[in-house]
Amino acid sequence: MTIEKVTLTEEKETLLITLYSKAGESLLPDSLLQDRFAAEAVSKIDYDFAKLKIDRDLMIGVAMRAHILDGWTRDFIAHYPNATVLHLGCGLDSRIFRIDPPPGIGWFDVDYPEVVALRRRLYPAREGYSLIGASVTDPAWLGAVPTDRPALILAEGLLPYLAEEEVPRLLRRLTEHVTSGELAFDGYSRLGLWFIAHQPSVQATGATLHWALDDRREFEAQIPRLKLMTELMAYDPDGYDPRQIARMSWPARLAVGVFSAIAPMARLGRLLRYRF
Repeated sequence: MTIEKVTLTEEKETLLITLYSKAGESLLPDSLLQDRFAAEAVSKIDYDFAKLKIDRDLMIGVAMRAHILDGWTRDFIAHYPNATVLHLGCGLDSRIFRIDPPPGIGWFDVDYPEVVALRRRLYPAREGYSLIGASVTDPAWLGAVPTDRPALILAEGLLPYLAEEEVPRLLRRLTEHVTSGELAFDGYSRLGLWFIAHQPSVQATGATLHWALDDRREFEAQIPRLKLMTELMAYDPDGYDPRQIARMSWPARLAVGVFSAIAPMARLGRLLRYRF
């Protein structure tokens, strides 16, 4: 087996946080995500994951977020069997392999060229699957994406790392390129960004965060085509399975309870799903 040495830095290095979290959660006996592909990828990477200080609570939290986005993806594909899935800032996420979309789905994973090159070495090619090596904010790559098919646009753990002015510009460009579809992403308040920036795992990478989502209505005014379908506050029992929160340590469960009871704290992090 070939071992890949990884030398990513700053925001690119944060993709290893999500990869290792999903891989670690998938090795737990009570795993929610059961992402064997992430676990296999980690086994092929030469990198000091210990420096990221990823604990069981973070693994479970990342897996819960991914599980909801996976569910929204399956739902969209079930409704639109000829759809396009556009996964922005895909990193080393193995969503396409977890979902295993049927023939007819055109799936595009987009990330920096060096990340895409690493993906090619870690994951197999498959029919209907395209990799685009480019910054998501570069308009040129969008020409490879069909305009006449419903599109699901996914951005997991990406938008906070983009410059504030780039996020609405990017999302307007994407939602104007395709005729219809859905957009799903995670957004964080200013206070939420502060908490993320002070996580040991993020501090270990030196990454900085920029884009915050404090006022959803202001965001929606910037991209008028968007119509809200679902907004899940952090660990909202309407979307997050309380049985998964019960797997966390008691300090984490206590924090979840406090955050859920106080509105500004509940808005620290949100999962949002829009149609356009």
